[in-house]
Amino acid sequence: DHPKFKRVGNDLFTTAELDLYTAVLGGDTTIETLDGKVKMKVNQETQQGTKVRLKGKGLPIYKQEGQIGDLYVTYEVKLATKLTEEERELFTELSQLK
Repeated sequence: DHPKFKRVGNDLFTTAELDLYTAVLGGDTTIETLDGKVKMKVNQETQQGTKVRLKGKGLPIYKQEGQIGDLYVTYEVKLATKLTEEERELFTELSQLK
C-alpha cells in the first residue's frame, strides 16, 4: 500500500500514522518517500497533526539542476484499540494521576 502524496508546486504532502506509545514516549517511525523509506526520529509528546519537513524529498525543480522540493509529513496519532485487561488497568492508573 503506497502512500498518497499531494503536490503543491515542487513540494509533496503526505500523512503518516503514529501509534499512541511512539507519540507519547518518542521513538522512530518509517516514512515512505518517492526515493524509498526514510527512518525518522519522533519527539516525545508529539501531538496529532504535527507537521515535519523532509528537506529535498519532494520533486525536482524544473530547469534548476540539483534543486528539489520538500516532503511535508503530517502525523496522525492512532489511539490504542483492543486493549488487554492489563493495558486497560494501566490506562486507568494513568488517568488517576492527573
